[in-house]
Amino acid sequence: MNSRAAVASAIPDVLVRNEGSTVFLFCPLTSVGQEWIDEHVASDALWFGRALVVEHRYAWPLAVGMQDAGLVLA
Repeated sequence: MNSRAAVASAIPDVLVRNEGSTVFLFCPLTSVGQEWIDEHVASDALWFGRALVVEHRYAWPLAVGMQDAGLVLA
């Protein structure tokens, strides 16, 4: 199996949804994703159910930080 196929078959740690022009939702799907958020996001962050609510200007840097840490995003 090549690395591209391995990445495609990986279970995502965090589901990222663009909810329009103002916010993104980051929903942790695995314990690894949840632990990363718990360690790297301020405790007073806004949550909508199980999803972290992130202003659009912070979404890209947050996603890059997650990917740099080895998390798989979908």
